[in-house]
Formats: sequence, structure tokens, C-alpha cells
Amino acid sequence: MTEHHGARVAQAMASRLKAALDERGWSVAHLSRVSGVARYTIAKALAGEAWPDLLTIANLEKALECDLWPGRDV
Repeated sequence: MTEHHGARVAQAMASRLKAALDERGWSVAHLSRVSGVARYTIAKALAGEAWPDLLTIANLEKALECDLWPGRDV
């Protein structure tokens, strides 16, 4: 059985989010403060357990100054 495309997208986004946090040395709490996104939402996205809405993704990308959405190549 092949993995669902949506699961791959969520995992890729979680991986990008974790990498961005690690590169900056930021905690989830710090990202929450600078992005306005709840810590719980960020934690669920990092775990690949939640689908952040577009505004949430945009706020995270703006705060991190990087792209999180993996695009259609996933």
C-alpha cells in the first residue's frame, strides 16, 4: 500500500519547520511569540498531526523567513 500524498506533504512540512527552528536555534515558544501562532498548533504541525490552515502557514513562513509548504514535488 502506498503512502497517502497528504501524509507526505504533512511530513515534509513538519521536516521543513523543524529544520527552520533548528537553524535559528528557536524554541516553539519563541516561534509562537514572533509568529502569533499558538504553541499547541506549532507542536501539532511539527508532529505531523495537524494540517495548519493557509494563514497559519503564511504567518510561520513570514516569521521564519522561509518556505514551509513543500509544493507538488512531494
